[in-house]
Amino acid sequence: MKLPLCIAATSVAAFLLVSTAFASEVPCTSAEDSVAFSFVVLGCNRVDRADTNTEVNPSTANLAQLDRTFEEVQQLSPKPTFLFMAGDLVMGYQADTNKLAAELMAWRKHYEQSTIAKSGITLVAIPGNHETQNAERTAIAPSEQQWLKVMAPYIRGNNGPGVGGADNLKTDQSRLTYSFDYTDTHFITLNTDPVGQDAHLPVKWIAKDLARAHAAGAKHIFAIGHKPAYAYNGKISDGLVEDNRNEFWSALEGAHGEAMLSAHNHIYTRIQPRGKTWMIIAGNGGSLLEKGAATDQQFYGYTLISIMKNGTVQAKSYGRRIPEEGYFAAAPATTYPTTVRDSLDITWKY
Repeated sequence: MKLPLCIAATSVAAFLLVSTAFASEVPCTSAEDSVAFSFVVLGCNRVDRADTNTEVNPSTANLAQLDRTFEEVQQLSPKPTFLFMAGDLVMGYQADTNKLAAELMAWRKHYEQSTIAKSGITLVAIPGNHETQNAERTAIAPSEQQWLKVMAPYIRGNNGPGVGGADNLKTDQSRLTYSFDYTDTHFITLNTDPVGQDAHLPVKWIAKDLARAHAAGAKHIFAIGHKPAYAYNGKISDGLVEDNRNEFWSALEGAHGEAMLSAHNHIYTRIQPRGKTWMIIAGNGGSLLEKGAATDQQFYGYTLISIMKNGTVQAKSYGRRIPEEGYFAAAPATTYPTTVRDSLDITWKY
């Protein structure tokens, strides 16, 4: 007997149990509907400033959780095509951007020494506010430049907007907010804190890009950035500025985008703000979790998006409990098994 994919075996199958937290919206897909390709998204893996020790851990990343995720992602079957790291990889918030560069270089070195770097999965790195902003929470050009320099191998495009233009940008965003295509799918990566426009997106450029992709016949469209358009708690201060958000969301839904995937809020959750395009927040990469969030949103892990050969799109959130010894303590799989916490169909249906 063939099992439905929502409980089918994978490389971490011994630990996979479907959560009942969202059970009323969890459809199953038959095993015959095989995966065309898939990708993983997660963000917010850096530790808190009080927990940074650059002599011991120069990357300032939660390495215990990062390594667990790297190991599990490369064991998924089929293997994902892309791994999107959606910002706040490091502590950052540096006035001295040489310190930011040192953190990013240490993160990059750790990644490049991990087996996932040789697994065939393409890493796409997207900046978060901790990478682009200074200690005053303001995006600065030197931070953007350090990101572009250090993370250059993991930036996949350069077709984004330049200085000025319809969005009146202060700095060149062509390799920070950009798009690319893979098979029949259009991806747009977003810098949600450009210089001079924190918590804003270059929506004029984005709207044109999305409209072109839709007109050209893209069957699937995904936007991936650090700050969510719609924050988990409904607070504008935890996502994009409202008027900018609304214009962006209209463009994304107008192009039949399946989802925006983000981080910034240190939890996992998903909503349909207007009943069409999904907002999926995967900010549970390893940073200290949001204290006020619901219990079923507080776990560490990653989100897998699978584009099926039958044209549907499936989303799964994989997660594990927070270590009792502390959020960045060792997290062995025998003690903290990874399970499927949420599973849903996010195919565009409208």
